[in-house]
Amino acid sequence: MGWCKSINQLRFFGESLKKEIRIYQVILKDHRTPKLAKWLLGLAVGYALLPFDLIPDFIPVLGQLDDLIIVPALIVIAFRMIPKEIVEDCRLKVDEDRLGDRK
Repeated sequence: MGWCKSINQLRFFGESLKKEIRIYQVILKDHRTPKLAKWLLGLAVGYALLPFDLIPDFIPVLGQLDDLIIVPALIVIAFRMIPKEIVEDCRLKVDEDRLGDRK
């Protein structure tokens, strides 16, 4: 029974992650998003997808720490530059698109 709960939690996490990535894509395409914020978000996504790191993962602690610090820091800085109205509009657009796909 415990494994069912874990599978559901993983599924929820995966769906949430897909939704957030879609929101980032919509924010990047929005013409109202400041250019610097677009660059930082693009850099965060690119860094997360790169097959190599600035600090290699085989270096204990520091290798994993750069992924846990650099990407979220870039996202937080970018989101502070983007007006809240734009983020909310993009979230609503993604939610509407998801509801439209279910019908």
